[in-house]
Amino acid sequence: MVSKPRFQNILGVRFIVGSANDAVHEVSKQGGLVVVPAAPALKNLVTDEHYREALLGADFAIADSVLMVLLWNIIELDNIPKLSGLKYLRALIQDPDFRQPGSTFWVMPNSVSARRNVEWLHANGIVVEQENVYLAPMYGAEIDDRELIERIQRSGARHIVLGVGGGTQERLGFYLKRNLSYIPAIHCIGAAIAFLSGDQVYIPTWADRFGLGWLLRILSDPKRFGPRYLDAWRLAPLMFRYRDRLPA
Repeated sequence: MVSKPRFQNILGVRFIVGSANDAVHEVSKQGGLVVVPAAPALKNLVTDEHYREALLGADFAIADSVLMVLLWNIIELDNIPKLSGLKYLRALIQDPDFRQPGSTFWVMPNSVSARRNVEWLHANGIVVEQENVYLAPMYGAEIDDRELIERIQRSGARHIVLGVGGGTQERLGFYLKRNLSYIPAIHCIGAAIAFLSGDQVYIPTWADRFGLGWLLRILSDPKRFGPRYLDAWRLAPLMFRYRDRLPA
């Protein structure tokens, strides 16, 4: 049963407080931009103006970061739950409207990831036509991708799924929200589908429930993910100083 969620500002960003089904229902009923900021990217609110603008321009964010949720609950004596991008995606792919042929458009990071992800989707009953899969180019600080806009416009897809890296997907999602002629649901899920398709390390349900996805990613590729998650601790002083306010 879908309940009415509440929202909580954290570092000036509007986070949904509710279940994965609540979040899916909230964006699906009227469209909008959902972002899933992880701690390694969230700390850049202070230094990256385009990323900051994208988070503030989203309809709501999902509390995917274990570190952010832990710090918030300690500082504010609150009890907001962590809602991972993976759990959100699991709920999204069960949504009847999402499963309709032609209702989704996917932006993938490269051809190998696209092939694996689309094969997994097909195996799970979600048919994605080739024309509704787009390989993202290397975006700069400012995004301008008219080809993507035209492809989405032609598709008329009600759900746009962005599977590119954190820090980029939020900016791309905000760009689409501002430039499309209609308002689809734009889901910034990042690597979530890669955890299911085998494109990245598999994260079982129990590990996701206990917030251990970051640890499995580090163990799978220490050189790549170790420094990234270690650097995420720079989020802590921002949380203690600003709490619900937007950092200066």
